[in-house]
Amino acid sequence: MRNRYVEAYEQKQLEKKNIPDFRAGDTLRVAVTIKEGDKTRVQNFEGVCIAKRGTGTGASFIVRKMGANNIGVERIFPLYSDSIEGITVLRKGRVRRAKLFYLRERRGKSARIKELKRK
Repeated sequence: MRNRYVEAYEQKQLEKKNIPDFRAGDTLRVAVTIKEGDKTRVQNFEGVCIAKRGTGTGASFIVRKMGANNIGVERIFPLYSDSIEGITVLRKGRVRRAKLFYLRERRGKSARIKELKRK
């Protein structure tokens, strides 16, 4: 049960952003704006989406990638943040659950996700 005025405001905020359709298991490239001093640049964060949560403007998603020396790096991104320049779906993953937290314990080939076959 939410306030209809808040919902109307959020709906206008959601229309401004162009967010592709993705879900857990998909490989994403998230372009993030980084401010260093008075300079700004765009840095890509590429990895597997392991979870989506929330609704409306409060929605967020978690992307996990393998960093240097096989150390897992996870970042939580607010879906409608101004710091996100764009989201690109690189691969559609075939998974059977909504939250892929079990990937945290997996390494190497056991951490792979099959690609969804397009018909």
